Amino acid sequence: MSRLTRALKIARVSRRYRLDTFFNSSNFSDSSRQSSPLLLRFALWIAALFPEPQAPRGERLRQALEELGPVFVKFGQLLSTRPDLIPADICQELDQLQDNVPPFESTQFIAIVEQALGQPVDQLFKSFDSAPLASASIAQVHAAVLEDGREVIVKAVRPNIKITIEQDCSLMLTLARLVEKYFADGKRLRPVEVARDYRTTIIDELNLQREAGNTALLRRNFEDSDQLYIPEIYWPYTCEDVLVMERIYATPVTDVEALEVAGTDFKVLAERGVEIFFTQVFDHNFFHADMHPGNIFVDTTKPRQPKYIAIDCAIIGSLSAEDQFYLARNLLAIFRRDYRQVAELHILAGWVKPDAALSEVESAVRTVCEPIFQRPLKDISCGQLLVSLFQMSQRFDAEVQPSLILLQKTLLNIEGLGRQLYPDLDLWATAHPFLERWIVQRFEPGQVFKQVKRHAPDWLEQLPHLPQLVVDSMEQVKRIDKTLNAHQINNQPALPPRQHNKALTGTLLVGLGLGSTYSGLNEAAQQSSSPALLLIALGAVLLLLS
Repeated sequence: MSRLTRALKIARVSRRYRLDTFFNSSNFSDSSRQSSPLLLRFALWIAALFPEPQAPRGERLRQALEELGPVFVKFGQLLSTRPDLIPADICQELDQLQDNVPPFESTQFIAIVEQALGQPVDQLFKSFDSAPLASASIAQVHAAVLEDGREVIVKAVRPNIKITIEQDCSLMLTLARLVEKYFADGKRLRPVEVARDYRTTIIDELNLQREAGNTALLRRNFEDSDQLYIPEIYWPYTCEDVLVMERIYATPVTDVEALEVAGTDFKVLAERGVEIFFTQVFDHNFFHADMHPGNIFVDTTKPRQPKYIAIDCAIIGSLSAEDQFYLARNLLAIFRRDYRQVAELHILAGWVKPDAALSEVESAVRTVCEPIFQRPLKDISCGQLLVSLFQMSQRFDAEVQPSLILLQKTLLNIEGLGRQLYPDLDLWATAHPFLERWIVQRFEPGQVFKQVKRHAPDWLEQLPHLPQLVVDSMEQVKRIDKTLNAHQINNQPALPPRQHNKALTGTLLVGLGLGSTYSGLNEAAQQSSSPALLLIALGAVLLLLS
């Protein structure tokens, strides 16, 4: 399908579902009303001649995206993860988008597998099921059995999907630029950024080896867990276009009737979901960010201690160390209703602009949080609270990092799923002790020593340069002395005694560190290298501060 043909289809679908009502004339900024392309104004004028739409706008957008096909369905799913940009009624409707994509021919599937793995299917597998197990926007899945009898699923990327993706992403980017340039809320919504992020996300999903790597790491993180199981990847059969993974048999998390028949403890199941989420975010800093019900199953072998099974690890999130720390402290401060600290943490984390008035931020946080805390804790949505706080931060011209938006969306999914399973789920009761324990453990000597060991090779690499740093720092002290003596600023001493003390102490610490490091290059010296490196690091900091 040519770019022009595709553009015409988009225009036709947009007219049918009156998507022009999202961008009526009042959406134009005053400066761009007359400068906008004539074709754009004409198209909106023509669309306005058709009858007014009866269905809600979110429903119309969802139906339009489903009609436009798998690439636009995936785009809608991405939009649903951005409640900081998209109104709540539209987000709620986009959450219902489903990959109802007809399967492609099994002969094509087999050809893709054989070309990717370099062998005929009947040599690769003991048996292969030509009927697909599932068919989605990007890939299709079939069942198979390896030669050693292990049951697996075989996943392959849809044929020619990359061409379609590139065409549709190019059109989306063009539309995004028009929205950003000519509509009043264009810059705030950041449509070009969203379109580019989408292209990156969906192109990454085309690489099944990337998904396999994510799955393998998540499996390793929960290798001995009694809460979550991740299927095994079979690497000899996995590449960019094909993924072969252990087949699992379990109950879909949405099949509540089957879970009840199995005698599942729904309270334990819901609480474990929350624990798994916080473990991934804070202990591992690697979380499954596509935890919709279709990707979650339950092993009911032990119904009183049910275990989750997660699949489809194409979308993974992680936070910076700073965001991890500030997020944990924010949640604890919110729990204590210490809005002053929440405001301070927002400024320190860069979640609001650094020159924002602390009192104004505190007042905004109080305005968001106080009405929420009038309800019982078990009725408070932690995910929705984060959404409200991030929306509040827009008032202070701050841009929340995409990783945090991905996290809040995942938390909303986990929280919503948990309360479907067990309506009395008190997420705070599970999260609060976890976060307090995590904060304490972060500053334990063992954890600090782990960080020292982690950075020790880098420090050792820089070790030969430290003597020169000492010399340069001392020369800098002398130059400061001369400069201050020359100017006699406010009749103060050339260099305050405290500064001299810092320089002297720093030099001494660096010297001690170097001495203990170079005292020997045998195993004994290696064992004492960490204290030596601490002395060197502390001395270098004092020299720099001097």
